Amino acid sequence: MNHKLLSLTPGLYFVATPIGTARDITLRALDVLASADVIAAEDTRSMRKLLEIHGVPLGERSVIAYHDHSGEGTQGRLLQALADGKSVAYASEAGMPLIADPGYELSRAAAEAGHQVTCAPGPSAVLTALTLGGLATDAFFFAGFLPNASGARRKRLEDLAAVPGTLIFYESPKRIAASLADMAAVLGDRPAAMCRELTKKFEEVRRAPLSELATQLEEAGVKGEIVVLVDRQREVKVTEADLESDLRAALKDNSIKDAAAIVSESHGMPRRKVYQMALQIAKED
Repeated sequence: MNHKLLSLTPGLYFVATPIGTARDITLRALDVLASADVIAAEDTRSMRKLLEIHGVPLGERSVIAYHDHSGEGTQGRLLQALADGKSVAYASEAGMPLIADPGYELSRAAAEAGHQVTCAPGPSAVLTALTLGGLATDAFFFAGFLPNASGARRKRLEDLAAVPGTLIFYESPKRIAASLADMAAVLGDRPAAMCRELTKKFEEVRRAPLSELATQLEEAGVKGEIVVLVDRQREVKVTEADLESDLRAALKDNSIKDAAAIVSESHGMPRRKVYQMALQIAKED
């Protein structure tokens, strides 16, 4: 396959790579990889295989390993190449660079040094899952991987509970059932989707409430790379009868002001309205 050799201006080029199917790479990404003076990758073997599949010649270029465990020397080497007026292409193992993958420090350092930083965009597990998950996409929050320990995981979920958008997580097959159970316990039994092996042969999307997904995966585990989508917190309608009942209970041990504050906060309602109702109840009693 012939690739267009570009006259790349000096700078750092982040290149998106397929999350599964090799043919999902863009033509521009291949052109950048064919033309860059220096190629760096999170996984050099994966990069070499991808270049071989698409017939991109390395020539005399080598592929530099740059990942979470790379020392400052590797980053310095890439920054020096930029300072020497070279074009540097960087790709993580799969998907968009920096999205739960290495590259942030390199991007920041290159920008701070005044070098051009740009991107040849492409596949993303996050966006692919959003497309397939069947949950709202008008607002979403990508939270990456949750902590391994259940206590820390639940604490993180508590921090995310009120986010006004679809929540997106990456998860390991070994922890998926436990994580879904913690999500159900902390977030409530919200609608959710488990998206597995996206764009690959065994692609699967399961849509069900969190507790149901947790039970399914506890009974029969799965393999592969997983993205979990969780619906946003939906507003719960509070009736006048509910408010009155809660206020009467709160007024037994609290002042009108404190009772109104307690009830308004618990239901997320304007304090003034709840206070007026508390005054009316107190007057009647």
